[in-house]
Amino acid sequence: MKKIGMIFLALLFSQLLPAQFVATMEIKDNDSIQGLCNRKQVYSLLPMFKGQEEAKCDVPDKTIENRLNAEVVYLKENSNQSDKGMVSIIINCKGEVVRCETDNKTQSEELDKQILAVFASLKKWKPGKLNGKEVDSVTLWSFEIKKGEIKLH
Repeated sequence: MKKIGMIFLALLFSQLLPAQFVATMEIKDNDSIQGLCNRKQVYSLLPMFKGQEEAKCDVPDKTIENRLNAEVVYLKENSNQSDKGMVSIIINCKGEVVRCETDNKTQSEELDKQILAVFASLKKWKPGKLNGKEVDSVTLWSFEIKKGEIKLH
């Protein structure tokens, strides 16, 4: 009897292994995000899983980091600033930014505003893909500030 149970469990797990993990973002009814292709299916895509490709900005990460350090004036005036935060960007299935906001705020509202301005200016994106189909997706950018310099993670 134990052998049958073990065989059954082995068969069950072998069927579950190829299953795909797909995270979706819940959009509240009162949340008016204009430009989404399907507000019920906004994905957080993880490229480590088969068939998932994150939305990709045409601007390289290093260039974004350089722009942040050049354009965020707050850090020039507060060069000893150390902090961290996170920006989330929702890109629709056409590669358009439909929302850009701070998820984890820094200690300064002005700093958050200046960082968001740089990310909001990134207009050219390749949309995320799920099993080859272009979909609405959210991408997260975490950053750390040490001695007035921003590093993306």
